[in-house]
Amino acid sequence: MRSILRPRFLGWLLCLVLSPAAARAATKVHVITFGQWTSAQWLPRSTGDTRPLTLKIRTLLVDGRVKEYVTGSPHEVTDRLFVVRRAFRVNDSLPEEPGPHWLWQRGGWLLLDRTTGRVSPINLPEFDALYSVASWYRDYVAYCGVSDDGKKISAMVVQLGRRRPVLNKPLSNDGIADDAAPDSACPAPVWQRSPVRLSFEPAGGAKQTFAIRGHVVDVVNDAEDEDEGSK
Repeated sequence: MRSILRPRFLGWLLCLVLSPAAARAATKVHVITFGQWTSAQWLPRSTGDTRPLTLKIRTLLVDGRVKEYVTGSPHEVTDRLFVVRRAFRVNDSLPEEPGPHWLWQRGGWLLLDRTTGRVSPINLPEFDALYSVASWYRDYVAYCGVSDDGKKISAMVVQLGRRRPVLNKPLSNDGIADDAAPDSACPAPVWQRSPVRLSFEPAGGAKQTFAIRGHVVDVVNDAEDEDEGSK
């Protein structure tokens, strides 16, 4: 009887000692920091001007380890989650050229979780890393999407956690010119709160305003816009 109880007692004692350590490990908050800014040469993927532009980049570190390179300012979604834009290097060497020739490029957006330390890419339909400009508000992001053939520009609103866009509405069939400048799909969409509204104003097109109500989007006509402005 004594020999049977002893292993059980030792097992119970071991669990009692290890459980606080396990609980602390499970609730550990990871440390996410950024490195110092540095300037890099950026050659946009366009057939127009081939002069390199300056791209400001810095490292993204999770618990002291470099996970990604990023550019631009982060957007705080909650006290736990934030988003930031990715930057990366691509090898531009031709097959007959010796050694890699690295070029910096802008990428898509990343979602970071301070609690888990997880870094996840965000799926933004029709977001063009060269021509689209993202405008964030809460957990929504608005931008002008570019079709795969570059011939159509659409007003896009995506909410984090949802697979389908909240808004996907054609704005222009003029498309993107071969020599178009970066960020030229349209200016950054403008957000308004109380009520939550969003305005797109593409180059050469009329301004369009939308009311955002959760997962529902309504077009705001000029009369409604004037009524709200007079209040």
